[in-house]
Amino acid sequence: MNPLSATLSRVKPSPTMAISTLAQELKAAGRDVIGLSQGEPDFDTPENIRAAGIRAIEEGKTRYTAADGIIELKEAVCAKFKRDNALDYAPKQISVGTGGKQILYNALMATLNPGDEVIIPAPYWVSYPDMVLLAGGEPVFVEAGIETGFKLTPEALEAAITPKTRWFIFNSPSNPTGAGYAWDELKALTDVLMRHPHVWVLTDDMYEHLAYDGFVFCTPAQVEPGLYDRTLTCNGVSKAYAMTGWRIGYAGGPEVLIGGMRKIQSQSTSNPCTISQWAAVEALTGTQEFIPANNAVFKRRRDLVLDGLRAIDGIDCPTPEGAFYVYPSIAGLIGKTSKGGARIDSDEVFATALLEEAGVAVVFGAAFGLSPAFRVSYATSDEALKEACTRIAEFCAALT
Repeated sequence: MNPLSATLSRVKPSPTMAISTLAQELKAAGRDVIGLSQGEPDFDTPENIRAAGIRAIEEGKTRYTAADGIIELKEAVCAKFKRDNALDYAPKQISVGTGGKQILYNALMATLNPGDEVIIPAPYWVSYPDMVLLAGGEPVFVEAGIETGFKLTPEALEAAITPKTRWFIFNSPSNPTGAGYAWDELKALTDVLMRHPHVWVLTDDMYEHLAYDGFVFCTPAQVEPGLYDRTLTCNGVSKAYAMTGWRIGYAGGPEVLIGGMRKIQSQSTSNPCTISQWAAVEALTGTQEFIPANNAVFKRRRDLVLDGLRAIDGIDCPTPEGAFYVYPSIAGLIGKTSKGGARIDSDEVFATALLEEAGVAVVFGAAFGLSPAFRVSYATSDEALKEACTRIAEFCAALT
């Protein structure tokens, strides 16, 4: 007898984690592998934030808290939303979870009924569809391809909305493409949403502060205040503050939705790590001076990778506005054969052969719902990126 549920059979393990695991196994076997698959800054958590966590331990702030966060952190989140996004939330409208992923999952679990549809632009972060499926909903994918800069058009959004649509998931700057929506581009989408009052908006603003070339971040409820009462604005401290392992995400939204999310969390994990919560208070209220400095490093790395990949025949690589990813198309390489004998008939085969033959770990585009492409995370050292680009170029040059 299979002890696993039918619901579990609807989902798959995270492809990004699978690639990272394979790369780690090859490294353990003595292979020289450069990992470009993890979406994680290589910077240390800033000293003032680390000190706040240590201080919390020393002051005995290590006991249970309210299920969805301490009041001090909720107040810090409210201040952040006001400061950065011109959004007014009260602490009772704030949820704090164990990472941004839990926030999104709680929202979907609290709202979806069987048959409810969730619009997800593709390419998408790998976890969105499976979280929708686990919550009993149906993901509806809408392609936002390279010809539109990986940005969803208002016409495509309009065509995807049905009476069953419950949520529209919006991510800018995007994982996996780094595409960011300017104010007028987002306004065109919110104009569509205003015509469909039954559709709620679930934002993933995790890469808000990672923006380049003058790109100015904006979020749906900021652009269209009329969406405020049906938008959950989600964010966290993982990326901009180099706090991936601290596991703190947060959101602001309607009180009834926040209450439902609190109920889910109270019966699953209960409160996020207390020490991490106090560190997050410092992250949001302390100095922000390191963010521009880190962004300058990320932009340099982005440009390094763009130059390297664009020099390769068969690869087309748009310039991302933010995050720390590039999403090059390999349409020009499909049908070729690698030096090791792999027939490149998909981006998954490309990524596997690149790892096995050249020792470079990337994530194949099919994992994100748009092929043929692959994702590179440039959140690693300049030296590793230069060597990786050299290996990718040599691998591609050997294709016949």
